Amino acid sequence: MARFGTTVTSSADPQVVFDYLADFSTVAQWDPGVSAARLIDGVAGSAGARYLVTAEFFGRKIPLEYHCLMAERPADSGGSGRIELRAENADFVSFDVITIRPAGLGCEVRYDADLALRGFRRVGDLGLRVLFEVVGRRASGGLRQALAALASER
Repeated sequence: MARFGTTVTSSADPQVVFDYLADFSTVAQWDPGVSAARLIDGVAGSAGARYLVTAEFFGRKIPLEYHCLMAERPADSGGSGRIELRAENADFVSFDVITIRPAGLGCEVRYDADLALRGFRRVGDLGLRVLFEVVGRRASGGLRQALAALASER
């Protein structure tokens, strides 16, 4: 299994950050490994929503259907928000958890992603770990820039 986690701080309001990230169609705006993303069913930013995300690996476009399993807003009283997403196809299963915690005048966003190969593909797990680390670092940088842009819109 490949895992990647990153924490990004932002001076943007936690509710604004939640709205932005819970609508997972925005992933194409901040993750350089995603060429397109759109809502295909449900209400954007809500549990039950489904998104068609096109990821690109080595020039190959991979369509993934992400299901939003949970979308819990940060409490105005300072509680954390949480978004859980899952995608799977014949090759792998992806489980992503985004936690938004109020911090100072803004928030802290924790993004954790687990990617597990299926069946005989598991022999490539070590290579996937290395690749996922590189992809994750690029996505982390994009997320940092997107949240900075949200903060500047205040």
